[in-house]
Formats: sequence, C-alpha cells, structure tokens
Amino acid sequence: MAFDKPEDFYGSYAAFKRYQTPVVKDKHVRWYDREFWVPAGCTADTSVLELGSGTGEFLSYLKQKGVARFIGVEQDADAVAVMEPGLEGHVHVGDIWDYLEGGSNDGPFGCVVMLDVLEHFSAGDGVRLLQTIKGVLTPGGRVVVRVPNMGSPWGGIHQYGDLTHLAAYNAQSLDQLGLMAGYKTLGFFPYRRGSRARRFAEDALHWVLSKILTLTPVVWTANIIVVWQLADDGQGN
Repeated sequence: MAFDKPEDFYGSYAAFKRYQTPVVKDKHVRWYDREFWVPAGCTADTSVLELGSGTGEFLSYLKQKGVARFIGVEQDADAVAVMEPGLEGHVHVGDIWDYLEGGSNDGPFGCVVMLDVLEHFSAGDGVRLLQTIKGVLTPGGRVVVRVPNMGSPWGGIHQYGDLTHLAAYNAQSLDQLGLMAGYKTLGFFPYRRGSRARRFAEDALHWVLSKILTLTPVVWTANIIVVWQLADDGQGN
C-alpha cells in the first residue's frame, strides 16, 4: 500500500483502533456527566449532534440519558458496523463536511460535540469547521470539544499516538481557535480516568509541580475539554 499523504493512514484505521462494540457502564455515565452533561448545561430536551462518533460510545450514553433527539456523523463504515444495536436511526454515515454543508443536516442542535476529532483537521480547517457548525446551532447553543492536551506534560501520549493528527492544541491555542471562528470560551475541563486513588495521586503530583514550576498548564490532564459558545451575544443572534 502506497502512502502519499496523512489521509492514507485511514486505510488501516479499523485494524489500528481494534473496533469493538462499546459497553456503557455506570462509570462511563459518570465520566460523561462530569465532562459533558454538566459543562454543556444539557438536559434530556437538548438536541445533540456528535461529529465523528466512532463506534458510538457517546451516542449510547445519550440514549441512556434519555436525550430525545441526537444524531451522530461517522464516515468510517467499519466503526458504524460495531455500534450498539438500535443506534442505526441516529447515525448519518458519511463525510462531516457533506453533512454540515448539504442542507439536510437535521438541525438545529443545542449542542455540537467533537470528542478526539478536531485534532484530525489542520488549524485552518478547524476554524472553517467551527464556522460551519454555526449554521446548525440553536440560539445559545454550545460546542464541546475534547483534544489531546499539549499544555500538559502527558499530552504527547495521545497527540503522537496517532499519525492522522494534523493539529496540536493547549488551552491558549484552543481559545485562539475559538476566537478566530467567532466563539467565546466558557471553560476548560480535565479529562479524568482511573480509580479514585489514582486520581488523588495525580492531583497531589500536579499540586507539587504547580508549586515548583514557573509555568504550569491550565489543565494538567493528558486530554483537555473546552466548551465554546457564539461570541456575539451568547444567544447566537
């Protein structure tokens, strides 16, 4: 197989990621509640669009939360094939750009979510993507994004663990990206995994490092979550 451009790596992506049907357990619900539901201000009445839904773990979470209207967009048919049964009616199989710009995108949505997706676009295309998303947001709608955190000493584990990543971000550059696209940053949030004891140990380590180092990251975790809202008046007008 010839490799002429980064996109060629998607030809073996299913084997690389070892796709399997996700099982959403109580701990996953707690994670998404902390890192999405609360920061995004969601309720069961919030309509949600996930761009790049992969094998559908987040869509399964939305189903468990009783969200009335949610849609996932995923180009990789191999990923869609292993999604939880019953999600078929909530998934658009195809290109993100085609979906957003095609005029039949099921919108508007109160929240647009990209989990481990934005880094697969160049910074310029990231601005274009955020600008295009405006067309499917309700007034006051929010955009929630999770990316590898290059402001953290641990972010390279995820950033350099996938050769299809085209852009790298920390809190400052995410703020810059949102500003360029016409959004304001509502907040940055950590992406926490592991047992309570491990999280406590990490917090203790980060506290010590914060006392020693001159420059410290806004968020210490290896991934960072940002919540954006349209910058004009906060209501999308």
